[in-house]
Amino acid sequence: MSANRPAAVVVLAAGEGTRMKSATPKVLHELCGRSLVGHVLAAAGELHAENTVAVVGHAREKVTAHLGEIAPDVRTAVQAEQNGTGHAVRIGLEALGGALDGTVVVVCGDTPLLTGETLRTLAATHTEDGNAVTVLSAEVPDATGYGRIVRDDSGAVTAIVEHKDATDAQRAIREINSGVFAFDGQLLAEALKKVRTDNSQGEEYLTDVLGILREAGHRVGASVAGDHREIAGINNRVQLSEARRILNDRLLTEAMLAGVTVIDPATTWVDVTVTFEQDSVVHPGTQLHGSTHLGEGAEVGPNCRLTDTRVGAGARVDNTVAVGAEVGPGASVGPYAYLRPGTRLGAKGKIGTYVETKNASIGEGTKVPHLSYVGDATIGDYSNIGAASVFVNYDGREKHHTTIGSHCRTGSDNMFVAPVTVGDGAYTAAGSVITKDVPPGSLAVARGQQRNIEGWVARKRPGSAAAKAAEAASRGSAEEG
Repeated sequence: MSANRPAAVVVLAAGEGTRMKSATPKVLHELCGRSLVGHVLAAAGELHAENTVAVVGHAREKVTAHLGEIAPDVRTAVQAEQNGTGHAVRIGLEALGGALDGTVVVVCGDTPLLTGETLRTLAATHTEDGNAVTVLSAEVPDATGYGRIVRDDSGAVTAIVEHKDATDAQRAIREINSGVFAFDGQLLAEALKKVRTDNSQGEEYLTDVLGILREAGHRVGASVAGDHREIAGINNRVQLSEARRILNDRLLTEAMLAGVTVIDPATTWVDVTVTFEQDSVVHPGTQLHGSTHLGEGAEVGPNCRLTDTRVGAGARVDNTVAVGAEVGPGASVGPYAYLRPGTRLGAKGKIGTYVETKNASIGEGTKVPHLSYVGDATIGDYSNIGAASVFVNYDGREKHHTTIGSHCRTGSDNMFVAPVTVGDGAYTAAGSVITKDVPPGSLAVARGQQRNIEGWVARKRPGSAAAKAAEAASRGSAEEG
């Protein structure tokens, strides 16, 4: 085990979070594509600790299930009754077999802005200074309501004084306690046995460990976070929104410094799992979620929402909703398109205005320009699908597939009743309902023969505006004749 590699990380995730006013446990609330506890675990993961345990309590079935999905290697320990942070850490250590040799880092499950770099610095400071415990602290513009970090002349921490108990001189201190600590594992386990519950809440406070260790002659230190916002805990929806804005700005700044153009960061929202290549452009009003990736020179927006969607190099996506789709290099989508899961648009292809696609493979250079639905289909290369076309894929019980070949030209207002195949180079006439396979190079015409019934309006709608217009037109034709 390396000098700075902790023996364990203990994540405190047992609280109810009543101020969230939600049926969802606080640590499962989401921002930028991850739960609160998911962000904390991602940061803690950069420590590469020997063990990580999450202490769960309120709604533990939901929290444990979520942890199983996002971090299956993380152990869980149940705090059946929330009897304080010291009690929670004791339960976490017991799940790992008790006292541990090495550093134990304790983090809160509701601090999504905490970074791995800050935790690494905390662990390194703890080891280098030879501390029994090291507090992660921060200097804040307004420390009202927070516990103050009181130091001696050597820089060692002598106390954490709560605001209500602080003197005027102590209240002037701007360095505050974050609730994140690095402990000597053996000393922590011994000190937790001595924590008392004779306080107003009748709980075991983890902060009492600092006084116990100092009184025993051990050194207590602090590591100051570079950005005080990192230590902010989330207790209500307002704070959740503020954290989302901060994290989103952090992600967009990283993207822009890497060569991405973000026209309006204030209206652009991204998840932590979104990736970009150089010279991609994001226009205002755009949301990028999940595993979405923008290729080199791709241009997305305005007003797009892409989830788990890959946009190829040089492609253009405008005013579009896409989920689980792939847009090939140089292709164009929108405006006002809806790409549902399984859509694959080939290089230089086009999905145009008011087009919906689902489980559709659309070949290179092929165009579906407007007002169409393409579902459960394979379309070859360099074909054109006429306006107002519908791929009729559902018979009420099962979905069926339509195949259209390469270099086909299908007419406007076509219905392709699956299962059906249109061969390479074939044409279909406007207004056709295609129910049979069309051989390659053929023209398919499937519509009733037009019949004009003259004088129908005069007989059936006498005196109507249409009848008067028709009569005037007839007189004009007669006079011209």
